[in-house]
Amino acid sequence: MCKRITGFVTAGIALAAVSGCMSASEHRADVANPTADRVTVGTVQKEIRVGMSGAEVAQVLGAPNIVSTDELRREVWIYDKFSTDVVYSTSSGGVAALIFGGGGSVAGGTGGNAGRSTGAASTSQKTLTVIIKFDEAKKVRDFAYHTSSF
Repeated sequence: MCKRITGFVTAGIALAAVSGCMSASEHRADVANPTADRVTVGTVQKEIRVGMSGAEVAQVLGAPNIVSTDELRREVWIYDKFSTDVVYSTSSGGVAALIFGGGGSVAGGTGGNAGRSTGAASTSQKTLTVIIKFDEAKKVRDFAYHTSSF
């Protein structure tokens, strides 16, 4: 019986040690969606070229947010993207709280300092606007982009 309890206590301590040591980037990776298509400056710089068809642009960037025309009635596609990143990083101590249930006493003590936690949060926003201008033959004649973060 004592060996079984010791095994549970050892496993609980190991679990507490591992789970309390994740960095903010590891937490972010846990909630990220790696399969989501994202319009980025790098994608625009690397993939978009003068002479591409609208179908090729749509294959790379997806559907535009706005389709308009210029003064000569040529199509202009606008991609207007923004994102908000919120990162939380928390750490909590409390091996005794894990083992003894948090509110109980340990050998007559109160255990009040067993469950401390600290943390921080950071919020940032990014915008990306991509403007793609097509010629009369529906090929890319020019493109521009602007990005900002705050």
